[in-house]
Amino acid sequence: MEDKILLAHGSGGKLSHDLVEKGFLTILGNPWLNKLDDSATLELSGRIAFTTDSYVVSPLFFPGGDIGKLAVCGTVNDLAMSGARPVYLSLSLIIEEGLPLADLDRIVASIQKAADEGGVKVVTGDTKVVNRGSADKLFINTAGIGFIPPGTNISGSNAQPGDRIIISGPIGDHGIVVMSQREGLRFSAGVESDCAPLNRLVAEMLEASTDIHCLRDPTRGGLATSLNELARQSKVGIIIEEDKIPVRQAVRAMCELLGLDPLYIANEGRLIAVIPPGDAEKVLAKMRQNHYGAEATIIGEVVAERPGRVVMKTTLGASRLIDMLVGDLLPRIC
Repeated sequence: MEDKILLAHGSGGKLSHDLVEKGFLTILGNPWLNKLDDSATLELSGRIAFTTDSYVVSPLFFPGGDIGKLAVCGTVNDLAMSGARPVYLSLSLIIEEGLPLADLDRIVASIQKAADEGGVKVVTGDTKVVNRGSADKLFINTAGIGFIPPGTNISGSNAQPGDRIIISGPIGDHGIVVMSQREGLRFSAGVESDCAPLNRLVAEMLEASTDIHCLRDPTRGGLATSLNELARQSKVGIIIEEDKIPVRQAVRAMCELLGLDPLYIANEGRLIAVIPPGDAEKVLAKMRQNHYGAEATIIGEVVAERPGRVVMKTTLGASRLIDMLVGDLLPRIC
């Protein structure tokens, strides 16, 4: 049993301390975390963004990522969607008794790699161990703090008629990959989760224009649900064009096979940007210079008509009302 998590690892005793010092500090260690105080003492000034999220994805590992990378990227991206520069994260783990320590080590290493790429530090955290069968291997909760640059005002309520809508890349990769792993399906073409930290992409977009109106990462509920949220928050209409929405052929084929619509499939490394028409092309050009925005494209615009509604012009020349997702296509996607 030495290579697995025991209930004693959550007792607060020697095994708990060994797990923290050998399993976490050796990988995640930094001046704030190494103190092992009950809270991290941080220097903050100006406007900050603060967010929290929990991750229960199944399976823990999937092509292109794992629950650790997902937790860091998801929290970093939530901060970045307000234009913030992510700086600090908290990390709390609920571990099921019996989880192989090798799996935990792999996940913690992935957390550190994602944190390095996102330019953030894990400065505080907590670990709990629950009985076998009580947590399905591992759940993670994170919180994040970021600094908002002066003059930045990005909100889901800022969209205005005439604004262009940009998606940073092909949609549906993450949801389809997780579903395929869970159900034992296989792709003939290699498709990986799009899980990625987008804060550096956002920073570069803000270099091109400080007048970005809205940013949103279309996670659960996909592109369709996120656009509906923006339309309702801003009390505007949104028109998108089907033939301009990027979807990988393998993802499209899998959706057709399973009777799914890629508009509603979850993403973890894509963003929606709502940009004034005069700035849209230069923001788009800047995005395409970044690896995570290389396939960015303008997919539609904001209109005054039909406030709170999203309409898609189909490839057949008709118009289709795109509503918010009802129900859950795939539970535990993130």
